[in-house]
Amino acid sequence: MDCALLLLSLWALIGTVSPQTPGSCPERLLGEERRRTCPRPCKVDKDCGIKRQCLCDGQCGLSCVAPGRTCAWPLPLSEKSVARLLSPTHSFSALLEVRCKPGFTLPNGLDATIRRCQGDRQWSGDEPICTETQTPETAAAQTCPLPEEVINTFSIQGDATVGTSIRYSCLSGADIVGSSENFCQDNQTWQYPHPICKKMYCQPPPEVEQGYVVAVQKTEYEVGFDIHYLCKKNFLLDGPQKVTCLSNGSWSASPPHCRARCLIPAERSRVVIGEMKRWPFDVTDAMVSHGENVAFYCKHPHKHCSFTAFQTCFDGKLEPPACYLEPTWLQYKLFPHRLVSEIEACEPVDVE
Repeated sequence: MDCALLLLSLWALIGTVSPQTPGSCPERLLGEERRRTCPRPCKVDKDCGIKRQCLCDGQCGLSCVAPGRTCAWPLPLSEKSVARLLSPTHSFSALLEVRCKPGFTLPNGLDATIRRCQGDRQWSGDEPICTETQTPETAAAQTCPLPEEVINTFSIQGDATVGTSIRYSCLSGADIVGSSENFCQDNQTWQYPHPICKKMYCQPPPEVEQGYVVAVQKTEYEVGFDIHYLCKKNFLLDGPQKVTCLSNGSWSASPPHCRARCLIPAERSRVVIGEMKRWPFDVTDAMVSHGENVAFYCKHPHKHCSFTAFQTCFDGKLEPPACYLEPTWLQYKLFPHRLVSEIEACEPVDVE
């Protein structure tokens, strides 16, 4: 069978070399050649100038060809096939046999094919692909390859065994472009190309009151793009300083807030800020930052001693505790040593 195939292939290929025999060269294919380029068409040698001849060039028909042009040789080594020249040289019209090694076969079931050196310096036909000969026992265990980029991009339902189907869904949650289902064929190739996930973008981030978005102004941002936030003077950033555009089209975190400072609601009593007992007028602007704790002095309802109650500044709001009583101007001026903040502290057991 293989010998007959080779003889027929040789006859067919050799028959396309000589344009002198009427009908020995096929009509030139127009519009749908499988080849990338065809030489200039001709009818006789004088149509081609000095260095070229009018020769039959396979599907290109009668063409102006430089007979000395050569095709690539030797071919790269293959683990599955062996190539050998059937002609003395590898120039135009030379024949090449590609034969699959034992245990392998071509998609058409044969184990050899003939290729011809064309005028475009390429061997005719597609690159032969020899695949391992399958038996009923091994076919069931064979699979179609899944590239790493596909595995990293999709969640795949089903397995890649020959004769079965799989379904794709994007890990990022994006829409699929292409077929969401594929079939593993007997030759261990997929019926369709693998799909892709629609590229996702993030919308411009919201503005932050009393703050700035530090980023190039765009209508949409690519996955992995970072933006930064800054607050105006005297405001404290509460939240992430940097957010990143994720593969699902959302930002890695909600935008932060720029929190205002708080005015200390005490004038004639000392308070504790950062473990230091201070008069409010000794603090810059008599204000504390957002999130800072302030301890106020309260008088024990039954004893002549004081205890502290903490309040926290939150975005410009700092209320004194219910137990705190602001001294009068006369108390502050005439009896400063009797101010609640200056009297002896209560024993721990007295304030529990």
